[in-house]
Amino acid sequence: MKLQDIHIRDPFILLEGGRYYLYGSRGNEAWGKATGLDVYESDDLVSWSGPSVVFTPPEGFWADMHFWAPEVHQYHGKFYMFVSFKSETACRGTQIMVADTPKGPFTLHSDGPVTPRDWECLDGTLYIDRDGKPYMVFCHEWLQVKDGEMCAVRLSDDLKQAVGEPFLLFRASEPDWALKDKTEFVTDGPWMYRTASGKLLMLWSSSAANGYVEAIAYSDNGDVTGRWQHQKQLLFDQDGGHGMIFTSKEGKLFFILHNPNNSPMERPVILPLEERDGTLAVIRGN
Repeated sequence: MKLQDIHIRDPFILLEGGRYYLYGSRGNEAWGKATGLDVYESDDLVSWSGPSVVFTPPEGFWADMHFWAPEVHQYHGKFYMFVSFKSETACRGTQIMVADTPKGPFTLHSDGPVTPRDWECLDGTLYIDRDGKPYMVFCHEWLQVKDGEMCAVRLSDDLKQAVGEPFLLFRASEPDWALKDKTEFVTDGPWMYRTASGKLLMLWSSSAANGYVEAIAYSDNGDVTGRWQHQKQLLFDQDGGHGMIFTSKEGKLFFILHNPNNSPMERPVILPLEERDGTLAVIRGN
């Protein structure tokens, strides 16, 4: 099958052992009850096989809806999946699972969400700082705080729990391109990227004049603890977002996101990227 045949949101690609693994929020379960998560596989980013189930909630699992934005990171010889879950009786939060291979099955690793239990949170992503310390960057949801917050928290070295309190990076209303006449502002889908010069960027999504967009923020000290500034130029402004960056087998830089944002039309889209003038830009005309 081709990417246009795959109905997922929040796409994520892992390259491991010469093979591409594609994860995402199931399109037909994204807004209601959910039963699991899948992976698709490819050798060339064009033809895909699957889906194969990589996570099924165990009996008595605390969440039964909104299985969102699975990310799989290789760390210390294992594969760790960060996923946001929700139930009608518990706040949305990001929990961490573990497996021996990208195909799973992924089993529970953290004891419930590693985000605060009384916060509505989503889209946790793993960030390793220049000293090798793990952090999770995540969104404190606009549904609870109105002006969505981008936050980070230190993780234990085994990724089982948060260490210390979360800290604020920025709020969704801060960029110049934010819709200032609104009363609610969305933070969504953080992804960390370090340029060849050492500059730390964050891709994230929100709403702007053309709908759902992909934006870039950058840290003034080159790490997650810095003051975050916002690039005026959007990376993608054609009603798509929640993207991430990966490098192909040939060493080329790519960006995957879902586009458009409205259900049930969203599909994964891969775009070529390049570093330009200390930031990232989509290569046009390919």
